Amino acid sequence: MSGSVVVIGSGIVGVSSAHFLSEAGWKVTIVDRGKFASGCSHANCGLICPSHILPLAEPGAVRRTLAAMLTKNSPFYIKPRLDLALWAWMWNFARRCNVECMIESGRALQPLLESSMEIYEGLGLECEWEKRGLLFVYRDRTKLDAYGESDRMLRESFNHPARKLDGMELAAMEPALKDGLAGAWFYEGDGHLRPDRLMEAWRRKLEGRGVKIVENCEVSGFVRKEAKAQAVKTLQGEMEGDAFVVAMGAWTPVMNEELGCRVPIQPGKGYSMTMKRPNICPGIPLIFPETKVAATPWQSGYRLGSMMEFAGYDESLKEERLSLLKRGAEGFLREPYTEEVEERWFGWRPMTFDGVPIIDFSPAMKNVLIAAGHNMIGMSSGPGTGKLVAEMMSGGPKFIDVRPYSLARF
Repeated sequence: MSGSVVVIGSGIVGVSSAHFLSEAGWKVTIVDRGKFASGCSHANCGLICPSHILPLAEPGAVRRTLAAMLTKNSPFYIKPRLDLALWAWMWNFARRCNVECMIESGRALQPLLESSMEIYEGLGLECEWEKRGLLFVYRDRTKLDAYGESDRMLRESFNHPARKLDGMELAAMEPALKDGLAGAWFYEGDGHLRPDRLMEAWRRKLEGRGVKIVENCEVSGFVRKEAKAQAVKTLQGEMEGDAFVVAMGAWTPVMNEELGCRVPIQPGKGYSMTMKRPNICPGIPLIFPETKVAATPWQSGYRLGSMMEFAGYDESLKEERLSLLKRGAEGFLREPYTEEVEERWFGWRPMTFDGVPIIDFSPAMKNVLIAAGHNMIGMSSGPGTGKLVAEMMSGGPKFIDVRPYSLARF
């Protein structure tokens, strides 16, 4: 099957879907409420991580979350408010903080992550792509050793081990780090890229294929006939199509009524700072689990990113949160940042309580496919999602089992 398809959303999932749908012979239009790829696909840390198999819902997560909420300047924050959808989400998250549920979610995430890595390696876009691995760096030896349980789970259940480095091995591998650190876990198969460069290059490729991109055009609903959509309603008029992909990320729940279901996605607000490369710049991307900060070096710049705020669609850029990013890197790096900041940014990650995205048809319209809820790993799992979307739309064989991504699991 092929025809015309409207993809709602120009983030990594929407663009990946457009790419594979176009390859399959569909006539594709991408429409976005803002500028092209201006959400999380613009200013995330650009980590492409097959290692990020395990979800956030893990044993002890609720206790750590409650402790963090009571700590001043915690990287995790929940804005106190009466929001039944948020508290239902939190309740379901808490119910999944066990090993069995972690493994179940990991089984769903792994094929998307691994297929996405294969796609990136063959994509050939100018985006400062490098495959230099990823270091989880620790100051505290007890916490370094405690991560061994996660490593055991990844090794035994997913055949995805890390290499443990002591302080001396770490210093030799990454001289930009300070002396005296406890050590790190090294995932040598991970990669990284510059997200804004990726999306710019991918846009040029899609437009060269004839994909139409419509910016600053908010979709408010669908024109329906029986159990099918005929068009999307926008401020610029109706856009007709034979099929539709809803890849709206954290904004997907605003379409719940139109979609005929309740999409359990919460917006998890994150921040980043993009700056000139420090004189002593890391060569390998770094995550500091003790402060929840990531540092990504590129040929053309350097980015710090982190934070998780459940504050609804709060549009304020809080300077104190950006300061936390800088402080979170100070204990680890010789030169953690520069004052030549090019961009201060925030955006909303589409968080599902089980850590697994939704890739399924709307129960109200059989030609509308929802592809959203990629949590903090949209850049790492988006291309694999786009490939699956095209296969589901075309009605042919699927490269992976689609059942783990079904709306029915909620």
